[in-house]
Amino acid sequence: MEDASILLVEDDADIRGAVRQLLSGENYRIEEAGSGEEGLEKLTPATDLIILDIMLPGISGLKTCEQIRQVSNAPVLFLTAKAQESDRLIGLMAGGDDYLPKPFSYAELLGRIKALLRRYRVYRGKNQIGEPEAEKEEILSDGDLQLNLYFNEVKKGGQDCRLSDYEYQILRMMMQHPDRIFSAKMLFEQIWQEPYRYTCANTIMVHIRKIRKKIEEDPQNPKRITTVWGKGYRFEQTLDR
Repeated sequence: MEDASILLVEDDADIRGAVRQLLSGENYRIEEAGSGEEGLEKLTPATDLIILDIMLPGISGLKTCEQIRQVSNAPVLFLTAKAQESDRLIGLMAGGDDYLPKPFSYAELLGRIKALLRRYRVYRGKNQIGEPEAEKEEILSDGDLQLNLYFNEVKKGGQDCRLSDYEYQILRMMMQHPDRIFSAKMLFEQIWQEPYRYTCANTIMVHIRKIRKKIEEDPQNPKRITTVWGKGYRFEQTLDR
């Protein structure tokens, strides 16, 4: 089992205790916080995943997530009593990677944590404990946009673009296959590794919108990630930019 570091931000002491016991049994390192402010203080570059309650005293979980995204690309799993599709989209827009409504089963929580950590470690180039470090670097380029295939690192004009884990994976897949049309279903099933439902189209739309804001000169008139109406999205690579 990977010795990952997880930051749990939850104001309910009973939930914190139960989650701590569950994750400690899986050999994860757990750091706890009872508020968003405390969670931000305990966030470090070594944090591999954040479990974040939305309804927190002081600053909300959504605002906390927005501040986390300014300094970290570690996946954020929201825990919340809100279960509407609109609430899920708001969480994704704030920078969250997954969303688990309360009450939840601990088996599902553990499954989602493992999936998020697995994807994060693969796309960040993190190795299992005890594995030799591999110094790998291969860059995909399109004009002033550069994406590292082995680390969650994207630069535009030499400046870092802070993409979440899922944003990076979507952009990586599209840059590897320029001009290919990707449907929402294809993107969701390939990246989330879950069965597609019609509501998942909104999840893809939110992530595409956020990627455009980070890599396009004019996100309202995108030149790189374009919409093929009725079919999906594609990355239009140009060699003359």
